Amino acid sequence: MNVSQKIISLRGELREHNYNYYVLDQPTISDYEFDMKLKELQDLEKAHPEFHDPTSPTLRVGGTITKTFDTIVHEHRMYSLDNSYSKEDLQDWEKRIQRILGDVPVAFVCELKYDGASISLTYEEGKLLRAVTRGDGFQGDDVTTNVKTIKSIPLQLKGDFPPKFDIRGEIILTLEGFAQMNQERIENGEEPYMNPRNTASGSLKLQDSTLVAKRPLDCLLYSVVGATGIQTQFEMLEKAREWGFKVPTVAKLCKSTDEVLQFVEYWDVHRHDLPYETDGVVVKVNGLQQQDELGNTAKSPRWAMAYKFKAEQTSTVLREITYQVGRTGAITPVANLEPVLLAGTTVKRASLHNADQIAKLDVRVGDTVFVEKGGEIIPKIIAVDFTKRNPDSRPTEYITHCPECGTALIRKEGEAQHFCPNDTGCPPQITGRIQHFISRKAMDIEGLGSETVELLFKEGLIANYADLYTLTEAQVIPLERMAEKSAENLVKGIEASKAIPFERVLFALGIRYVGETVAKKLARSFKNIDALMQATEEALIRVDEIGGRIAESVVQFFAVESNRELVERLKHHGLQFSLSEEQLSNQSDKLQGQTFVVSGVFATLSRNELKKLIEDNGGKVASSVSSKTSYLIAGENMGPSKRTKAEGLGVPIVSEQTFLQMLTE
Repeated sequence: MNVSQKIISLRGELREHNYNYYVLDQPTISDYEFDMKLKELQDLEKAHPEFHDPTSPTLRVGGTITKTFDTIVHEHRMYSLDNSYSKEDLQDWEKRIQRILGDVPVAFVCELKYDGASISLTYEEGKLLRAVTRGDGFQGDDVTTNVKTIKSIPLQLKGDFPPKFDIRGEIILTLEGFAQMNQERIENGEEPYMNPRNTASGSLKLQDSTLVAKRPLDCLLYSVVGATGIQTQFEMLEKAREWGFKVPTVAKLCKSTDEVLQFVEYWDVHRHDLPYETDGVVVKVNGLQQQDELGNTAKSPRWAMAYKFKAEQTSTVLREITYQVGRTGAITPVANLEPVLLAGTTVKRASLHNADQIAKLDVRVGDTVFVEKGGEIIPKIIAVDFTKRNPDSRPTEYITHCPECGTALIRKEGEAQHFCPNDTGCPPQITGRIQHFISRKAMDIEGLGSETVELLFKEGLIANYADLYTLTEAQVIPLERMAEKSAENLVKGIEASKAIPFERVLFALGIRYVGETVAKKLARSFKNIDALMQATEEALIRVDEIGGRIAESVVQFFAVESNRELVERLKHHGLQFSLSEEQLSNQSDKLQGQTFVVSGVFATLSRNELKKLIEDNGGKVASSVSSKTSYLIAGENMGPSKRTKAEGLGVPIVSEQTFLQMLTE
């Protein structure tokens, strides 16, 4: 056997032993034998660098230093999940599914919800190409070098894998591994880590991959994305196991929500027997075609729901109530608590939401309160222990003036929160709007963070987001913690943001109620900022899914002279305030006022491509057939009840080809 053959043979052996040990938990050789084989391979690769292989098992020991983690746009967006907390929530979800699919048989797959750091792994020709964190769902950080050190993640797949696909999962720390890490830290006189989830997430951003390799990280996978030919979620899990991924075997195929609830009830008790943390069950529609037909909302897939286990509770003392001012002027009361350990983290603060909530709970400073982590993330006060209340305590009086600028607060009829109306002179409102403007989903200005915005405002260099485009390196360099290179990157990042498309610039302006989805709809409908600024409430309401509240907010925003001046300044600096030529060339008003339902599998275009064509030509896409539906576009395997309902209502049923002809006429 020559050197090349020996290296290939050793790599194959080590991959198989790695899989047996870290995925199957069934080692076939001792740790010593494994280490000897790994050492032999390292020596051979060092002596013969011409046989370098990026998937070699030797790369798992780390050694690469990463100073900055590149931002990567996800080819397929990573959505978050809607939560449910009761049987009724699940049943309501099932009814919504049936309304869209048309009362067809639906099976569900139940999987445990792993409590870790979300990751997307891209494989090409069976090799790990890239590992990217979830980030904001649209883009995340490239952490490939660190992820390669995790032994349960295959660098080279086996079996009949597709040419290219993404697989999603969670990077976790087992409870045993976490305890071992903390024991070592305590012995070294260091502070122990607080919980496995945050420690796993932080591990992915360590600059030295050698340190990552020393941590007992694991990876549990649950979703394959891309063209795979797989028909169901359950088959997807089985295939992923065959390709070499660590996919927990606890997943169950259920025929009804009653079976789903049996799964939930079992694991709510037995989750404490697992080697890792879990905070609920994820329920998914099993058929991938049905998943595709159900689609997604702006934030979450309609075909999946997280059923959260009952949140942990504890009690502590309320020390003080303070008030925060948001970028819109909304006032949020905050409970400052005696620090208490809850669900693995130390809780010091909790939201009290608004004046009505304070009055409803009758919560007072000095009270012993019960605190719960809502959805295991945001702490909230759920009740007061009145048996421990001081008899001399006085009811909480909500503030009447802004804690930052002293302006008298207002509360509009029908709204829960108080507001500070001093939007041009209240510091947290000013900096909050600028921080929103530079955020990742808006202008995504590299080199500029929230703290730097606060500093620039404090030093008098900016008073609004238009001022950012007048900053120079010479102005920025003298600032605290700002080196020459940092100043250069900040100014470059601001300049680069001028290429951000119109819909994101519109979102960045910070108009109340205008989120990402609404901004896209307004941009598509009005084409440029001038048309939008002149639009009446009536014209705005005619846009799909734009209601009176949004319309009123948009009109009010552009009625303010200072806001119009800001837009003019941003125009002058070269920001994008109209759709691009390419976007305009693909759009028309041919389908204006018409509503379409798209159902089934199509020969020429995907369902999402059809939906985009409808919207690009002024039409509206609905999820279920109703009397307002103009056309049902029917593909193969469409649910029979949808056809029956359309026929009963007299809704025309057209094929994909007929629809495409409508666009060319």
